Amino acid sequence: MYAITGVTGHVGGAAARKLLAEGEPVRAVVRDAARGGAWTEAGAEVVVADLGDRAALAEAFRGCRAAFVLLPTDPALADPDAGHRRLADSIAGAVLDSGVPYVVMLSSIGAELPEGTGPIRWLHHLENRLRETGVLLTAIRSAHFQEKVETLLGAALGAGVYPVFGDSADTPIPMIATRDIGGVVAEALLTPPPAGEVIDLDGHRYTERQVAGELAAVLGRPLEVVSIPRPGWVGAMVDAGVPPRLAEELAGLHDAEHRGLLRPVGDRRLTCATGMGETLRRLVTAAPAHPGA
Repeated sequence: MYAITGVTGHVGGAAARKLLAEGEPVRAVVRDAARGGAWTEAGAEVVVADLGDRAALAEAFRGCRAAFVLLPTDPALADPDAGHRRLADSIAGAVLDSGVPYVVMLSSIGAELPEGTGPIRWLHHLENRLRETGVLLTAIRSAHFQEKVETLLGAALGAGVYPVFGDSADTPIPMIATRDIGGVVAEALLTPPPAGEVIDLDGHRYTERQVAGELAAVLGRPLEVVSIPRPGWVGAMVDAGVPPRLAEELAGLHDAEHRGLLRPVGDRRLTCATGMGETLRRLVTAAPAHPGA
């Protein structure tokens, strides 16, 4: 049995689907029982456990060959730093209490750094807390998700703009489809390494201007690329509905990237194949209708 957290999200969902397609038993961990119905129909065992509930999460992991964990960003936390560290502690505590022998964790490029990376430092904390439990750990460190474009669809569909947090929209960076990440997670769960390891994920490189061009082609409308300079990052995110303290954290992440701090340093590297165009077509097809569309 393989326990999968985040199963209603992109990466966890992709991992669970791949495991089920290969005939492997999956325990889908959901926070809300109402969201488990589709997984029951797909053949998974569904259990309800919040990541912040150490006892319930430990019970969800108990008896499994391996578990997949991730640390979601919770915008509702009044103190993002303290709150996400507590959540990481709960996850690691559940792993320890459950006795699950092997864990695959979704991490990020830059998670080897304890500070100066915004929200990534919470993944640094979770990686180390998991290692302290003695569990065999595979940390999968991804670069940018291609699906990050989801957060910009409102601006693209409504105002016809594609905002970029930086001085330039012409710097190529790797962007990886979450379906590919989920596939790597599933494979890692099925083939535990002899010792803990860090896997860096690489992928196609795109500039933000190229992404905007591909998105414009999918939408069938022109998009204006708008570069937001550093002093305007927090204000722009707050205007978009991000809580101020979380906006400060996210600005720290953008700054770390622009300072070149986010580099692959893992034990091995895998290259993911899905192109941005395929991901954008899927996102736009799934997006709810917008008045400006």
